[in-house]
Amino acid sequence: MNQETAEAVEHRAELPGSTPNFTVLLSPTRRGARLARLLATEQLRAWGLPLDAARHIVAELAANAATHGRVAGRNFRLTLYVVGETLRIEVTDTRGDRLPLVQRLDTEGESGRGLVLVEALADRWGVSPGRPPCKTVWAEITVPPSR
Repeated sequence: MNQETAEAVEHRAELPGSTPNFTVLLSPTRRGARLARLLATEQLRAWGLPLDAARHIVAELAANAATHGRVAGRNFRLTLYVVGETLRIEVTDTRGDRLPLVQRLDTEGESGRGLVLVEALADRWGVSPGRPPCKTVWAEITVPPSR
């Protein structure tokens, strides 16, 4: 992988009874956000999970991390894991001082729809503070029980 785009990929082995999980560090760029979506799509496909809603949520959260959570020299982290019937998507960036805000839709605007989409597609979503200077924006989707 390109050094500037993906610093490290960590994929833990899925042992019987373990929690399926995937974590990757990516550069806070448009290219890093695109790679987050592509890697998440492949991981979800490997787990046999529905792709559409999760792929869109990852794309929006990663784009926000690359746009609003960008700090030179600091990556953002994408984490996916499944517990029971819940897929949790987490994107952690190093701008804990900039919390996401769902904006009123402007039909003429060219941006500002990302969190509206996340809100519509996810069963739940929110923000968790991390160790300074980080924050994690997360979303959860209920997935079919048989994978």
